[in-house]
Amino acid sequence: MNDLDTLVQAAQADFAAANQGAALEDAKARYVGKSGRITELLKGLGALPPEEKKARGAEINQAKAAIEAALQARRDALAEAELQAQLRAEALDVTLPGRARGVAGLHPVSRTIERIEAIFGSMGFDVAEGPEIETDWMSFTALNNPENHPARSMQDTFYVDMKDAQGRWLCLRPHTSPMQVRYAQAHAKQHASLAAQGLPMPEIRVIAPGRVYRVDSDATHSPMFHQIEGLWLGANVSFKDLKVVFASLVREFFETDDFDVRFRPSFFPFTEPSAEIDIRFGSGPLAGRWLEVAGSGQVHPNVVRNFGLDPEAHIGFAFGIGADRFAMLRYGIDDLRLMFDGDLRFLSQFN
Repeated sequence: MNDLDTLVQAAQADFAAANQGAALEDAKARYVGKSGRITELLKGLGALPPEEKKARGAEINQAKAAIEAALQARRDALAEAELQAQLRAEALDVTLPGRARGVAGLHPVSRTIERIEAIFGSMGFDVAEGPEIETDWMSFTALNNPENHPARSMQDTFYVDMKDAQGRWLCLRPHTSPMQVRYAQAHAKQHASLAAQGLPMPEIRVIAPGRVYRVDSDATHSPMFHQIEGLWLGANVSFKDLKVVFASLVREFFETDDFDVRFRPSFFPFTEPSAEIDIRFGSGPLAGRWLEVAGSGQVHPNVVRNFGLDPEAHIGFAFGIGADRFAMLRYGIDDLRLMFDGDLRFLSQFN
């Protein structure tokens, strides 16, 4: 065995011992690289006599070809081993059952709003929806809020840096009460026409559910939340009717007769007199505690005038309830933020 055969065998052994591409390239450099042993032998041909140069050159080139063939074979073997390892790691068992498509469901707040709409619908109330970007006039002035009222402050209300065609500032509505104004104004012309003919005027019964926005955020408050405002106007609508309506709502929504309702005197610019509404359950996890669930009151005459109606002929009440609060009470949720995190593990419990 000559020196070239020994060199080829050494190269083949080094290539076989290389288990990674980087190690193989290092071994290649030792034999056929720019400073490799084959390259050095080829450079040494110049020192040989002409009669030996041709034969020696042929032998070296033959050894080089054998080394390069062994190198390529090892490269192919490493690539195949890597591919097989990847295939094993990413293997797909086609006999396994496929992933089932999840079944969609309603958010607990959506369930709550739909339930409340159905309850009020059974009592003859319409449902009104409107814009979430409202005018300052609709949000405050029409509801008897004076210009210096704290609720108009940017600490409570999100304002939009633009005005409407009448030059009134715009804001994200802080409540859905503007829909009471819009709904009543839409019916004012009809009422005026009936009054001119001496005909009885139909009552206005409407609830306005939707998203509202205020600068507030903690475990029981969110910058965006859901509110349901209600309005009932007629010739002789009183607080007695409000108590009956609200008791019916609590009875149907919570599916119990074991509760009490109380009205606490309060103040709201858009109603006079005004009252906070509390409920207390006689059994269950909330038994014995008074829970504030709504604000209410008899609609202020100034507000009725802004509706475009006669306050002498149209009296009644308005109220506002938090749909999120009702959802928390019904489903036993103690942190409002859970309902807006979008965690399917939480939301799937209600479907």
